[in-house]
Amino acid sequence: MKEIYEPKFVEKLFDRMSSSYAQMNYITSFGFSERWRRQCVEEIQIEKGKIVVDLMTGMGECWKHILKTSDKNSKLIGLDFSTEMVNRAKKNKSKFKNSNIKILKENVFKNSIESGSADFIISSFGLKTFNDEQLGKLANEIHRILKPNGKFSLIDVSVPGNRILKSFYLFYLNHIIPVLGKIFLGSPETYKMLGVYTEEFKNSKNVFQIFNRPGFEVEYVEYFYGCATGIKGKIIK
Repeated sequence: MKEIYEPKFVEKLFDRMSSSYAQMNYITSFGFSERWRRQCVEEIQIEKGKIVVDLMTGMGECWKHILKTSDKNSKLIGLDFSTEMVNRAKKNKSKFKNSNIKILKENVFKNSIESGSADFIISSFGLKTFNDEQLGKLANEIHRILKPNGKFSLIDVSVPGNRILKSFYLFYLNHIIPVLGKIFLGSPETYKMLGVYTEEFKNSKNVFQIFNRPGFEVEYVEYFYGCATGIKGKIIK
């Protein structure tokens, strides 16, 4: 399973999915993905006039929630390493003409964001593509980028603990989603990977353990009976 966490593998996977990712994300979560993104952003109460970084920004699906409280002094930095996702994010940027948005096509582990420059960090549905070592590096980057007392909120789809819900969910991930992948992309294997990542990821409890270290104040969060989980907190420097 090592290769599924290689940056090149992940980058190419999301390049292939980019044309249908928005629709698939909505369908596969029964419409909850939009709600979860909003809740993820609301967890940290973003204020006006602040700098917000959206890591693994994809097509900028969280932007409309992040920018609800923005003003002329606010700045949003969206970062992603998928060429096709970034291209779509650039198109999405045109919907927010009055907002200061900067898009970076960079790997989160080798990014140009200045240390101690951000007030808030958001990330939605990217955690599952990291192994434990990479999650540790992600924690380091979040600690580096955020100002003292800067807040973060991260979320991803998860395997629910309830036995009945879990059985249904895994069947859906492993059998229905590949069929939808064939319909949208002609390739069931591409979207089957979302199920593989989710099963390996399970939930954000492991992420919580990795982030629960000196310099962090962190809390584990569940959404809709554990179908999505995440962490939120702030930096203590």
